[in-house]
Amino acid sequence: MRKVLFLFSTLLVTSMLTSCVIIRQGEVGVKRKLGRIQEAPLMEGPRTFNPFTTTIITFPVRTVNLEVRLPLPSKEGLTISSEISILYRVKAKEAPVLLREVGRRYEREMILPVFRSASADVTARFMAKDMHSGARAVIENEIKERMNELLDGRGLLIEDVLMQSISLPPGLASAIEDKLEAEQEAQRMEFVKQRERADAERRIIQAEGERDAQIIDAEAERRRVEIEAEGQANATKLKAEADSKANNLLKESLDEELLRYRAIEAFLLLSTSPNSKVVITDGDMPFLGLPQELINNK
Repeated sequence: MRKVLFLFSTLLVTSMLTSCVIIRQGEVGVKRKLGRIQEAPLMEGPRTFNPFTTTIITFPVRTVNLEVRLPLPSKEGLTISSEISILYRVKAKEAPVLLREVGRRYEREMILPVFRSASADVTARFMAKDMHSGARAVIENEIKERMNELLDGRGLLIEDVLMQSISLPPGLASAIEDKLEAEQEAQRMEFVKQRERADAERRIIQAEGERDAQIIDAEAERRRVEIEAEGQANATKLKAEADSKANNLLKESLDEELLRYRAIEAFLLLSTSPNSKVVITDGDMPFLGLPQELINNK
């Protein structure tokens, strides 16, 4: 019986002197023993400790979204209402430093004051209209870099600064909208001008092409006529030369005996004709059907 009571007492004392904590995924633990911060961070998993002398404090090391509403100054002296998201996380290896130098209220005591200072320094160098234009990303990036410079070595990392909404004064917003509309209208007119210029160039090129085509067609027609005239001239010349050669050959082939033979044939044909004929002759041959030059020569 005494052994059972002793064993029970031992277990009770041990359970009172020992406690356990589970460090979840996305967290890091920092052990504080007798008021002193241990330099080695505790990673995921179960951790046992003496609750009378030791405390384990956990920090999230995943990305945290801290939303802030803050009036921002502009270069021209205006105050711009803004809603901004600060994406940050705790560096796991530097969590003991964060707990020792800043504490667990690091958002209020470190991140927000640094953000107010960095954002005011950056936006004061930009015009209010820049927060609605492409310079917005530049402003966000400069605020992030400035905050990381101020938080260096504190165990905090600013991943991004996002300007969710910007509220300009009514008069300035209207002026910016009018200016943007005027710029868009100017861009539209420039586009129309470029389109008209391109259309005019297209029509000029088309007219030049049609003119060149007409010149080519006229040149081709002129060349065709020249070739046709040259062909006709050559044909006439060849025909004249052929006729001349034929006449020369005929002249050369007509001798005295041939002419006499042809005259006899003519008389024979006339004698067999049933119709009456008048024949003009010199007594040797008829003059009908004979070339004039042969009659003259005769």
